[in-house]
Amino acid sequence: MANQLELIDFPCPSAISSVPQMKLLGGGVDWLLPLRTWLNGLTFKRPAIAHRVCQLIPTQCPFARDIRVLGKRVLRIPPLCKLNPLYEEVVGLRFRALCYLADECGEDVSAYV
Repeated sequence: MANQLELIDFPCPSAISSVPQMKLLGGGVDWLLPLRTWLNGLTFKRPAIAHRVCQLIPTQCPFARDIRVLGKRVLRIPPLCKLNPLYEEVVGLRFRALCYLADECGEDVSAYV
């Protein structure tokens, strides 16, 4: 536990701060771009951390629900994960963890799929 930063290979902080702000379609600024870049730059060095990421990030959104009364659907709650502005990056992180476990560690990842 001496140095937790050695568990994951982090991108260089100066590279993150030098990323230009991406303009959105409406003319606004994507303030989450540095965080997106940081998440996309994470790589795994230890299988235990990759296992933990696969356990913490679900394979599909657990919030999508159909509310039924007397067998008829009266309300549909959409998957709320899609409202997360970092959804694609989090799913990509889970995918990279799965690939690390399968390709580099040679482990069976069928329990996480």
